[in-house]
Amino acid sequence: MAIMDFLNRQFIDVIEWVDDSRDTLSYRFPDDDKQIKNEAQLIVRESQIAQFVYVGQFADTLGPGRHTLKTENIPILGDLLGWKYKFQTPFKADVYYVITRVFTGNKWGTSNPVMLRDADFGVVRVRAFGTYDFKIVDTVKFLKEVAGTDHHFRLDEFNDVMRSRIVSVFSETLAQAKVPALDVATRYSELGDALLAPLNEAMREKYGLEMTSFVVENVSVPPELEQAIDKRGAMTAIGNLNDYVKYNMGNALAEGKAGTAGIGAELAAGLAMGQSMMQGGIGGAPAASQPGMVPAAAVAATTPAAAPIALMTPEQVAEALGVSPADVLQELEAGNLKGRKIGSQWRVPQASLDEFLKG
Repeated sequence: MAIMDFLNRQFIDVIEWVDDSRDTLSYRFPDDDKQIKNEAQLIVRESQIAQFVYVGQFADTLGPGRHTLKTENIPILGDLLGWKYKFQTPFKADVYYVITRVFTGNKWGTSNPVMLRDADFGVVRVRAFGTYDFKIVDTVKFLKEVAGTDHHFRLDEFNDVMRSRIVSVFSETLAQAKVPALDVATRYSELGDALLAPLNEAMREKYGLEMTSFVVENVSVPPELEQAIDKRGAMTAIGNLNDYVKYNMGNALAEGKAGTAGIGAELAAGLAMGQSMMQGGIGGAPAASQPGMVPAAAVAATTPAAAPIALMTPEQVAEALGVSPADVLQELEAGNLKGRKIGSQWRVPQASLDEFLKG
């Protein structure tokens, strides 16, 4: 009887483990250097997978249920042990329990800016953070690439190990998806769903994990890019000023940042853009009625020849002011705009037009 008790203490009859921690991903059953005997019972509960490992080699994987360990149930391990026909002797092997439930609310974030190549803004530095839910779908790959030989691999260890890897996969996926920086910075609520499928493809292949949800809570870009995005949005709202330089010029004029004397510097980008703004106005209204429109003196200051126009025809004045020639003739006849009548044709000195605009 004493011999039987001694032998029983040397062998494992039942292998089971109850997870009461809620933060365990994998757990190696403690065998206390005992051997597993023939027809031992292996109990695997729901949300668990039992993985046998023999001398560093991955063997059989058993799902939830009660399993009697014999040759038919563990054929891979039997081959590794050299069993040809039946379970011959007690054996030693590591049994890892891997948890397959979904782990929710895990945080991710970029410790350093992620470099992206953007079609609109060139190379962009992006910081991002959010949350994700995941589960283990490939126990062998997970144990090999993530948990290793850790006898009790917990969630905090997982986060430490995987934080940089998840950011790396996120960066690669975002670069391959070629999402514009404008969308990354303003539509990140949709970004997580869009990246979930390509992220999972990489996570399954590399780590045996599947993300059930990936949430991008915030994406930040450098201040200069934020300003460019704000200006791009304002230009879109204006509608007809679809050129970045035109927008800056029009904005400076509307805010009174450029006077008549210094307007040439504001319009250094060229006379053509200034004329376009004067002729069309904003929203199609006559330029004379719009605040901040380019005065005629600016046209003279920015002509290619850089020389003032001595005399202007009514048609030239009308074009500069964005009104009809008849309106100019009416002002000339009324004396509000001073001009010279040479023969039957009116001519307006530049100084008279400047004085009219100031009045």
